[in-house]
Amino acid sequence: MENNADINANLNCHATGDPKLDKSISQWLTWDKNERTRAQIQTLLQDGDVEELRRRLCSRMSFGTAGLRATVGAGFALINDLTIIQTTQGIYKYLVQALPDFHSRGIVVGYDTRAQEASGCNSKRLARLTAAVMLSKGVPVYLFSTYVPTPFVPYAVKRLGAAAGVMVTASHNPKEDNGYKVYWHNGAQISSPHDKEILQCIEENTEPWEGAWSVALADSSPMRSDPLQDICRSYMQELQTLCFHRELNASSPLRFVHSSFHGVGHVYVQQAFQTFSFSPPIPVPEQKDPDPNFSTVRCPNPEEGESVLGLSLRLAEQEHARIILATDPDADRLAVAEQSDGCGWKVFTGNELAALLGWWMFFNWKERHPDPADTDRVFMLATTVSSKILKAFARVEGFHFEETLPGFKWIGKRIHELAKTGEEVIFAFEESIGFLCGSMVPDKDGVSASVVVAEMATYLHNKNLTLNQQLQNIYQIYGYHISKTSYVICNDPMTVKRIFDRLRNFEGDSTYPRTCGGYEITHVRDVTTGYDSSQANKRCVLPVTKSSQMVTFTLLNGVVSTLRTSGTEPKIKYYTEFCALPGKGDIQSLEEELKRVTNSLVEEFLEPDKNNLIRRFT
Repeated sequence: MENNADINANLNCHATGDPKLDKSISQWLTWDKNERTRAQIQTLLQDGDVEELRRRLCSRMSFGTAGLRATVGAGFALINDLTIIQTTQGIYKYLVQALPDFHSRGIVVGYDTRAQEASGCNSKRLARLTAAVMLSKGVPVYLFSTYVPTPFVPYAVKRLGAAAGVMVTASHNPKEDNGYKVYWHNGAQISSPHDKEILQCIEENTEPWEGAWSVALADSSPMRSDPLQDICRSYMQELQTLCFHRELNASSPLRFVHSSFHGVGHVYVQQAFQTFSFSPPIPVPEQKDPDPNFSTVRCPNPEEGESVLGLSLRLAEQEHARIILATDPDADRLAVAEQSDGCGWKVFTGNELAALLGWWMFFNWKERHPDPADTDRVFMLATTVSSKILKAFARVEGFHFEETLPGFKWIGKRIHELAKTGEEVIFAFEESIGFLCGSMVPDKDGVSASVVVAEMATYLHNKNLTLNQQLQNIYQIYGYHISKTSYVICNDPMTVKRIFDRLRNFEGDSTYPRTCGGYEITHVRDVTTGYDSSQANKRCVLPVTKSSQMVTFTLLNGVVSTLRTSGTEPKIKYYTEFCALPGKGDIQSLEEELKRVTNSLVEEFLEPDKNNLIRRFT
């Protein structure tokens, strides 16, 4: 029961005239035991900033493509001690209902190295509060004793047979943010309907329980254990299943530079290289150790390319290293750059890396499975906004390819479903540099991907080929797949709604655009509403997702274009790809055609200047 006396006392002291807001303020000041976040709300009250109080206190975070993610600070809409406690209480209630053996299986909790001094919140503290809630209810907790890569949590969930897992991280988001990823007992991130039902349980359990603030339980409880050594040892042993050319690795003349982007990746990538018999990669010294301020980069996202890889490029040239590997702060994503003879550096897009990794994984799988009949149980997966290159592979090679909704949670869920019927997923990816080689972790994994890329580069070097040369060979065989992915920033949800409403009523009610860049649009798929003009019944095959915006246009010239809102940041992302048939090799004309369509998609459909959208920094 709520402490109504305390809440009523606070209500009388801090009336704004808005009953809903006044109740939220009173609840916050009654429940929050973090002096710094309490002070933030009290300062806003003293300043009379009602709008900011309403923004912080009158809404709640919801699960996006990567769990909960928001700015750190005071308020029910932000990440802080109290909202993490409330979220964990909701998860506890849901797991008790959903899994009868929850109390015997326990939960895994991991964290990255983020911290915000102004709010007194860091990832380790939030993870310990998560553990405290569970321990106070008699649930065994596998709490890592130090920071770990995000993929270690889903790996541990499967390895330990835990009921669920939590990773406190905001991945590559700005330093002001933090987040909370939740994994189901199959190791995949939660998806519908679990996410909606957990949110309902959170709403029903907002007052902190007795013991919820007892962070010392994370040290003193006999039900808390540290899985670090066991999981790290097991992960590295299982990683060996992806090592195909150990002797070549041991004598590799290639040198590799690795940046961990001020995050968790350094130690674990070093161990992965040792597991594959490589010499260790050369770390970027300024970015090797954790730094929650991400001091040397304008944003901690290696997907931004050369603009954030300056220190890596400089070190690689000094050390005569041909390959740069950059993991994002929680080490679940990977960027790769390769030195081109006399032509500077080639920074691969996520789609280009997927073409290489997909080829590599199937090439090595075939070497070990010469019977063509075995191919029928092989799958590759990609999110629907990613390149269709794996589809081209599957068409030629005879394995299966499937698309999922954006977000690796959908890929993880599908891997679990396929495993039940004996099918094997040997590669999966999302275009935002998220890769999964094999299926040892049902989530993207930058640690394993980094060392797999190193082995692939070494093998190709032994054949007098670079990564980029092999990419061109792949395109010659399977057809050129040229893509463009970028975004605009929009901080106003109403503007986003207006943009997509206009697309759905472009030339009158319920009519979509008929052309883009002068080319006819042959099909429209709107996952938000469930409409798909290419289907006989006009209904989407992919699940409808009303909570986010996503519209895909297929053009007569073969270009596929998608507009969607990000599940983790205030962005409208756009994706275009030209999928050419094998033998069509006039790259310049293909690129020019794609550029026209992309420019039209952005300027005509998004209207950045009219809608005050912020274009991507390049």
